Amino acid sequence: MRNKNLFLLLFLFAFAFTQAQVITSKKEAVKKGVYGKSSASSDNAIAATKTTKKAGYTKATKAKKNQINDKEDKDLVISPEENYLAMQMINNAMQFIGVNYRPGGISLSGMDCSGMVTAVFNIFDMKLPRSSNQMAKVGAKIKKEEVKKGDLVFFKTNGRDTINHVGLVVESDGDEIKFIHSSTSKGVIISSTKEPYYSKSFAQANRVL
Repeated sequence: MRNKNLFLLLFLFAFAFTQAQVITSKKEAVKKGVYGKSSASSDNAIAATKTTKKAGYTKATKAKKNQINDKEDKDLVISPEENYLAMQMINNAMQFIGVNYRPGGISLSGMDCSGMVTAVFNIFDMKLPRSSNQMAKVGAKIKKEEVKKGDLVFFKTNGRDTINHVGLVVESDGDEIKFIHSSTSKGVIISSTKEPYYSKSFAQANRVL
């Protein structure tokens, strides 16, 4: 009888072990639904827990549905000079690449330069003035060599002394700034201040984050 009870206990133990969730990585934890979000994630990843029915934001918000705040995780390397929120904004902006230019547009069916920036900031519930000229008055104006990812760059491309174009910085090494924007000819693309057109028309850079 004793041996029979011992055998039963061993059987139950083996069964429970095979049914347990064996987590070997954070990705696996997320997949199995046992990885909890940080309570501090709301400030830097507001859009992670929100969805919107507004046209133009469906694609970006879906990508953030299962986002977790990895800022403190050892397996995510973020350079000290990089702003975590800025990186998330850039990731969302990249999803707009290829969208056609449309004056006044802020959706996937078409967007202008300030409309693209507006769309990205709206995902994070951050409001900016609608025009590039008014956006240039928000935040702190910084030197060109101080520009970092997530900053906004402004241009005067209409031959007048008025700012009329804006882009979101995705890369900067001091000598060159790469930014994502909606151009009238190619829609949402990534351009560089080393291109003669944008080198001549560069006006200023602002830090709003």
